[in-house]
Amino acid sequence: MPRTIAKKAGSASRARASGVAQPTTVAVETTAQAYLELLRDRGVEYVFANGGTDFASIVDAFAKMATEKKETPRPITVPHEATAVSMAHGYYLATGRPQVVMVHVIVGAANASGSIMNAARARVPIIFSAGRNPLTEEGLPGCRNRPIHWAQESFDQGNLLREFTKWDYELRSSLQLQSVVDRALAIAMQEPRGPVYLTLPREVLAERLHGFTLTPFRQQTNGLLYPDPDCIAEAAKLLAKAKNPLVIAQAIGRDPAAVPQLVELAELFGLPVVEMHRYTMNFPTTHPLHLGFDPDPFLDEADVILVLDADVPWFPCVKKPKESARVIQLGVDPLFSRYPIRGFPVDVPLQCDGRVGLQALVAELRRYAPGAARAIEARAKRLRAEHDRQRATWAAAVRKVAKDAPLDFAWVGHCINEVKQEQDIVVNEYDLMPTVAEFTAPGTYFGLSPSGGLGWGLGAALGIKLALPERTVIAAVGDGSYMFNNPTPAHFVARAQNLPILVVIFNNQCWRAVKNAHLSVHPDGWPSASNNFPLCNLDPSPDYEKIVGAHGGYGERVETPDQVIPALRRGLRAVQEEGRQAVLHMVCKHA
Repeated sequence: MPRTIAKKAGSASRARASGVAQPTTVAVETTAQAYLELLRDRGVEYVFANGGTDFASIVDAFAKMATEKKETPRPITVPHEATAVSMAHGYYLATGRPQVVMVHVIVGAANASGSIMNAARARVPIIFSAGRNPLTEEGLPGCRNRPIHWAQESFDQGNLLREFTKWDYELRSSLQLQSVVDRALAIAMQEPRGPVYLTLPREVLAERLHGFTLTPFRQQTNGLLYPDPDCIAEAAKLLAKAKNPLVIAQAIGRDPAAVPQLVELAELFGLPVVEMHRYTMNFPTTHPLHLGFDPDPFLDEADVILVLDADVPWFPCVKKPKESARVIQLGVDPLFSRYPIRGFPVDVPLQCDGRVGLQALVAELRRYAPGAARAIEARAKRLRAEHDRQRATWAAAVRKVAKDAPLDFAWVGHCINEVKQEQDIVVNEYDLMPTVAEFTAPGTYFGLSPSGGLGWGLGAALGIKLALPERTVIAAVGDGSYMFNNPTPAHFVARAQNLPILVVIFNNQCWRAVKNAHLSVHPDGWPSASNNFPLCNLDPSPDYEKIVGAHGGYGERVETPDQVIPALRRGLRAVQEEGRQAVLHMVCKHA
């Protein structure tokens, strides 16, 4: 991902680029106006917002900018806070540039909290901000004049999200505005990246000013993080001598430039790559060295394991490597230091950006490649056979359910794979099975954050579409997660901002994760005996396809397998040719 904080810069930032520190004064009347001018200069393009009484001066400031025909930052009205955060999340995934979210005091922050947790665990930088309840009962512009202004105040608003934000601060005065905003941007972008939280009291935003001086941005983050050369040498030596090496990747593809580096590494030494609970597209699924999505079949024999940006490379209670296996963990934070407990071994830590760590491993392993050529060739041949065997098994499983009605998840996912193009982007909130869809281009697949906060998929897809309007974006969600996604706010934004996406609902009338969790703990429990799983069923199903119609979109209910591909093509036609959002309600087998 780009290390720069913003794509576009105003006069002060351009001065920095030219090496000339030239402050610039802009005409403003309030702190709120100065805040937006500062965001504009720092290259922030969007403010995803859900407004409240604390927004009085922000509304005024945006109107002033519109009158002056200043296009950025552009306000995006999002009628639910979780959707707003997820849009900023998706926009960053597509661009590598952080954006601003603003919500209504502590109640809005509470609504957004699950999505902030998603961003934190996915290492997505977001400048998350909320109005702060008015500080004063009288005497200042912006003081308390609504009943809620007493009840909404907390002793420590930042504490609500402190565990999942890298930094939080309450703006006290316009005098510190630039220092505070620049610090927020810098800390959010410093590796490991993540959201920061800025609270903005109403009186401070309403504070009268007579101009505001912008100075160059001088809080740049460090460049790419390079690994310790000695650790690279040790890791390369282990991989070179390994008889059964294994690579496990989860999110190394968050930097698209790391994907070709991983391909080069795998091909150089015939290394099998398994994607475990992938969050991004990490390795081409069609590549003969791609060995699926479950490391368990390979853990018994693996003698050296390279873990690439994966918080959970295996489940120790199910299967773990032999004690003699050496584990190399590569990432900007290979210990995942913000996790309270994580006991996976780290014999060789490679703390670095993915692309440079992989480049360094490739360079070091080239020294060993000539002497290991025969072993590499034999291993690659064996792995190609396993790759082909896996795919044949998966294809047979799809054929087995190809005529099933209600629909099988595998069939619906297979059909999505049949109609999508290589450069189409898929946002998957659980239900698109990894074994039925191929992804070969970096940046074309994004899965739910490791924290698992449902209600992310639609907002993320809309944020990606906003960033890349020329690309087709498909969101795959379950019936439960569709409801979590606050579909009315999401469809409202899609229509208001002209963001046509295709949403495919896998409706199995059940919380499948809840049911499966019960079965894993109590396989012979009372629900199995009685075929009654309390708190798991989602019957009766709404007519999900009708919700999008209220927002001018295309909706269709699909019940038979022969209709899945035609329906997907009709949905894509609505999105690509008619410029309308579309929802396809796939009626699937009850879990």
